Amino acid sequence: MPARWASDPDHSRGRLHAERTGSVRGPRDAFQRDRDRIIHSISFRRLRHKTQVFLAPDGDHFRVRLTHSLEVAQIGRTIARALGLNEDLTEALCLAHDIGHPPFGHAGEDALQAALAGRGGFDHNGNTLRALMTIDSPYPRWPGLNLTWETLEGLAKHNGPIAAPGWALAEADAAFPLDLGRWPSLEAQVAAIADDIAYDNHDIDDGLRAGLLTVDQMMAVGFVARGWHQTCSDNDDIRPERLVGELIRAQIGAMVNDVIAETWRRLAEARIETAEDVRAAGQLVGFSDGMREDERELKRFMYANLYHHPRQLAAAEAAHGVVAGLFAAYHADPGLMPGEWSRRLPAGEPGRSRHIADFIAGMTDRYAVTRYCEAIGPVDLPEGF
Repeated sequence: MPARWASDPDHSRGRLHAERTGSVRGPRDAFQRDRDRIIHSISFRRLRHKTQVFLAPDGDHFRVRLTHSLEVAQIGRTIARALGLNEDLTEALCLAHDIGHPPFGHAGEDALQAALAGRGGFDHNGNTLRALMTIDSPYPRWPGLNLTWETLEGLAKHNGPIAAPGWALAEADAAFPLDLGRWPSLEAQVAAIADDIAYDNHDIDDGLRAGLLTVDQMMAVGFVARGWHQTCSDNDDIRPERLVGELIRAQIGAMVNDVIAETWRRLAEARIETAEDVRAAGQLVGFSDGMREDERELKRFMYANLYHHPRQLAAAEAAHGVVAGLFAAYHADPGLMPGEWSRRLPAGEPGRSRHIADFIAGMTDRYAVTRYCEAIGPVDLPEGF
């Protein structure tokens, strides 16, 4: 039985575009249909070849945006179920939260932000809304996926209220007002923290697998050290190198349990009665004070030792060059873009530059490299790219 503060598909604020009554296929409610539309979208499929940590990874065992999004959804559903929330809306938000990322992750985003300087800039969160409301249009009667207000609201502000939205998010809000100044649903808040839990822990796994981190090095992080010693103690008959997966699972479990207990405490303290109460109450889903400090220490370590590792920085520099080079080439000669994209190019700015950025942002890592080689020439990629 859903909790009284859960989002209710029967009381959704609806969709931007009216749909024919007979268009409902199967016994699904509005949030289930949103989730399924996301899963069947081209934007979601492209996440298979978009960077998570390692750019265009050669190894089959490294995570990409698609596998990361699936792991976020698994964690999100676990938390949502424990709190009595709507699992389908939570899953939809988790699956779609990274759809707006361009190729090469944050390196690609930085390149597009620089390319659109003076033209509104680029933000992957706003681009998620743009992709799902405008660009990815598989249906004949409306643009975009025509998702419910609750799904779009959660994607727009799962990290909290937005006082100064960028141009893409502002356009989405103008078309379908999303109450950007208020807190989102509990389902959206769960999606945000599930994202943190997933990449905090799975990036450790990938970093160790890639040889950029070592277990001994990770002992500098108190949370990891405590977990490692407990894991080894509980499995003293097993070789330590076989216990990394067990450590990751234990850390995820500890974080998830902490979020559930802390959120229950906050819900009781705030005397939340309805889903509408949530939007006026501030952040309700979160870590306890102790776990929050542990998580921040872990993040500082990961930035210093993995995300800013010299090998990663070299790859990011090369990726930045690919995206920046593509933008410059297409701006100088729009005919280099495929027919439909070049034909629909706006005549003036900022529409012209934003249109080119739309095309590049939808690319996978591999497709971006291929297009760069076709339009410009060979790209100097670091070893292992």
